[in-house]
Amino acid sequence: MAQISRRNFIKIGAAGALSLAASSASAATNEKEVKFDEEYDVIVIGSGFAGSMATLKALERGLKVLMIEKMGRAGGNSVINVGNMAVPNNEYQKEKGIKDSKELFIADCLKDGLNLNHVDLLEVIYDRANEAYEYLKTIGVEFSPKVISASGHSIMRAVQVKVASGSGYIQPMHKKIEENPNALIKKRTKFDEFVLDESGRVAGVKCRENYKFDGELKSDDLENTSGEVKFIKAKKGVILAAGGFSSDKWFRAQQVPYLKTNIDTVSQPGATAGALIAAVNIGANPLLLSWIQLNPYTNPTEKGFGTSAVFTNHCSNDYGLSVNPKTGKRFMNEHAGRKIKCDAIFKVMAEGANNDNYPVNICDQAAVDANNPVYTSKGVEAGSIKKFNTLEELAKAYGIPVEPFLKTVADFNGYVKAGKDPEFGKPLAEADVHGIDVSKPPFYASLSTPKILYCMGGVQINTRAEVISMNTQKPIPGLYACGEITGGVQGGGRLGTMSMSDCMVFGMVAGENIGA
Repeated sequence: MAQISRRNFIKIGAAGALSLAASSASAATNEKEVKFDEEYDVIVIGSGFAGSMATLKALERGLKVLMIEKMGRAGGNSVINVGNMAVPNNEYQKEKGIKDSKELFIADCLKDGLNLNHVDLLEVIYDRANEAYEYLKTIGVEFSPKVISASGHSIMRAVQVKVASGSGYIQPMHKKIEENPNALIKKRTKFDEFVLDESGRVAGVKCRENYKFDGELKSDDLENTSGEVKFIKAKKGVILAAGGFSSDKWFRAQQVPYLKTNIDTVSQPGATAGALIAAVNIGANPLLLSWIQLNPYTNPTEKGFGTSAVFTNHCSNDYGLSVNPKTGKRFMNEHAGRKIKCDAIFKVMAEGANNDNYPVNICDQAAVDANNPVYTSKGVEAGSIKKFNTLEELAKAYGIPVEPFLKTVADFNGYVKAGKDPEFGKPLAEADVHGIDVSKPPFYASLSTPKILYCMGGVQINTRAEVISMNTQKPIPGLYACGEITGGVQGGGRLGTMSMSDCMVFGMVAGENIGA
């Protein structure tokens, strides 16, 4: 059967998903029709957190593993991640006497996830995040000796890598992979479709080596024909870890029409929908594709993720405040979940003639000192974070009315002293902010505008990371998935630092279970 095009797939819509699956279950290459060029036990599609962890765990079992990456640089979006990972019951929580529990963790996830999360998958993350964290330390990942807060979590439960970048994980993970004689990483290798045996089991992949991504094309997946076709056998199966589709402007607009093509994304340009479509074409059940999360911390003066987002998140939003520059007043709970903050920011932006009334995020030196210094120093150096000796100077620089602004700050400082925010309910108890207000000069500020961050939706998996078929409601034999290309873990909205937990834990699960 001819493969169904992405355009026709979208036209069918969610209501026709089951009929699509029934008609496209054979939309792949039959094993009998090809001669394999190479053979491995396991093929991993994607080289980010999830794919790397899956590769490492499969290698531990003595399996021969090929990891393919379509871009010229390995690591995908993971390299530009800020390096924070939610780890319930981690060692630094215990040192601080912070009590965590499965019930509390799941409740936090469900709140931001709008109760759309698959709880059985959350339970796996709770049970195994510490195991993943401890394993990462054994292969050379270096963490700061502290626990930090993150958006939407009711308590501090995240750990942070010292270099404040996902590269702090990817580099030691890939070093470990490259040292193993049973492993091979192929870059510029584009996965196109699955190869199935007579029983419908995933037996390998069709891909293109020496592929060159072309960001100038309207759709690289549909139009780019570069590279030489190869068929590679996977005796034990394939692990799909290709990430989300945030950079696929056409595809994401079909899911969420208001996300116009001019809305920026923090993802690398290769984050497209091709691998997801290939999985759906063999019957994988798609979940929550229309739920796409935006990042409320990114700066309109920078491209992509930029240098000031972690400052806004962990310095100003955790310990300081955000104000509407037209009024000098706060407008939201700065510690709320990402969707709540994005909605509030969009409302403030709309007060500008060109939708450009960007909120100003503010904190003082004490807030900067409470965090990794890299969070602020990079942005100050780049000019996306401004530094001021007085609050009056700050207000003048951003055109904020001085008197209302000074009153807002004074009121906020009073809330910190009282340990309670009567306006917006931001957690300001001693355990939350350690008495840090906005009073210790110098003062720091940055702007915010939401950018596309994360795709909540993807293929359905079970607790063994097996991909579920919408035809049979059972696992597709030989196909596993982990990370952002899966749906259900995060529900309709992802808590801060949860993407890494998801990737690491289910990468581990996939590598342990494939072919077992």
